[in-house]
Amino acid sequence: MSATGPARPDAQEAFRLARRTFMAGERIDMQQLAAALGVDRSTLFRWVGNRDQLLVAVLTSLNEPTLRAAAEQAPGTGGERIARIAGGYARMLIDAPYYRIFLRREAERALRLITTKASPLQQQVVASFARLVQEERDRGRLDPPMAVPDLAYLVVRIIESFIYADSITGDDPDAAKVEAAIGALLHGTGRAPVR
Repeated sequence: MSATGPARPDAQEAFRLARRTFMAGERIDMQQLAAALGVDRSTLFRWVGNRDQLLVAVLTSLNEPTLRAAAEQAPGTGGERIARIAGGYARMLIDAPYYRIFLRREAERALRLITTKASPLQQQVVASFARLVQEERDRGRLDPPMAVPDLAYLVVRIIESFIYADSITGDDPDAAKVEAAIGALLHGTGRAPVR
């Protein structure tokens, strides 16, 4: 509290509250969010956009540290490293309770917001994997079988296929398959999961 009274809510506070709500496994409801902030819906929309835009912003903010952690924890070099980063990233998303809850509760919306080429979130993930592939290429540890941007997009689509398998095919999400498939793509460096 400042000398002039409590701080007034703003766009950053709206985003922080939405992020906390999402991570608690609760549905982000714009009317409830506006009420909690003590503002009307039009003010909230002016601050954070519509619900889909807010969800993408929240998902993007959670994605950055997740992918960074996967990269920091991944051993190896070249294609093996890319495959392990992808597998670790997939594992972290599969294991995040708030993420699974969102996918179960709003499967159609989640897939539309996360897995379409127009999605800012997918664009961010593709760009991140393009940087990772380029780093390995620049170090002479990887000779990509195709153009780096196309390869990064393919890597992300493989990740998505196995993370969202339950929504797409009814199969269980499987991070080991992510690692194996990307390892195989990048010159057979991955191992098939043991059954």
